[in-house]
Amino acid sequence: MSQAVHREPVSVSFLVFSAALRTDSLNTILAALAARTIRAKGVEVDLASMADFDCPSYNQDVQAGQGFPAGAQEFRRRLEACDGFVICSPEYNGSMPGALKNSIDWASRFNPHPFNERNALLLSASPSMVGGNRGLWALRIPLEHLGTRVYPDMFSLAQAHLAFNADGTIKDPQLQKRLEDDVANFMDLVEASKLYPCVKTAWVEFLGEHVDRHVDRVQTAGASGR
Repeated sequence: MSQAVHREPVSVSFLVFSAALRTDSLNTILAALAARTIRAKGVEVDLASMADFDCPSYNQDVQAGQGFPAGAQEFRRRLEACDGFVICSPEYNGSMPGALKNSIDWASRFNPHPFNERNALLLSASPSMVGGNRGLWALRIPLEHLGTRVYPDMFSLAQAHLAFNADGTIKDPQLQKRLEDDVANFMDLVEASKLYPCVKTAWVEFLGEHVDRHVDRVQTAGASGR
C-alpha cells in the first residue's frame, strides 16, 4: 500500500491592480476585493495602482534616446516580483484602456520582457450589461502574444454601479462565490505552475524561417528568471 507523499506548501505571490486611472473606479473596488480574497488565504499580495505604471506614449526614439520611463520600470519590477498577476480592467469603446496597452507596450521592450511564462487572471466591472467583457477579450491578445498564460475563465461584473455592498463585497451571493472560486482556482494553477514548470525552450515574437533582429525577438528558456 503506497503512502501519501508529504509536500510543503509552495510560497507564491500576486500582483493585483486596476487598469483605471480614476480614483473611484468600479474596477479599483473590484481589484481591492480580489486582493482581499487572495490575502484571506494567507498569500502575499502587491495591490498596485495604474498610476504606478502610467507612461507617455510609446516611442522607440524616446526609448533609444532617454531610456525607459519610470512607470515602465516599475511595471517590470513588480511583474518580475510576482508569480501571477490579476488585472481588473474597464472597457473603453469595446476594448482595453489605452493607458494599459501603452504600459504593456513599454514593458514588453525590456530584454527579457516580464510577461513571458507568467500567469494572469482578467477581471472587469462596468455599468453595462456585458460587464466590460469585450475589453477583456481584447486584453488577452497582447498578453498571450507575449507568452503570458491567461486563465481561461474571465470574470465580468455587469451593472457594477449597483453591484457592491458598502464593505466592497458583491451583493449577489452567487456572483461573490463565483469570484472567490475563480480566484482560488487561479491561485491553484499558479502554485502548480511553480511546482511543475512547463518545458518551453524559447519565446519568439514572429515565427519566421530565419531569426532577423529587425522583425524577430527571441527569448530563450530561463532568460525571464522564472
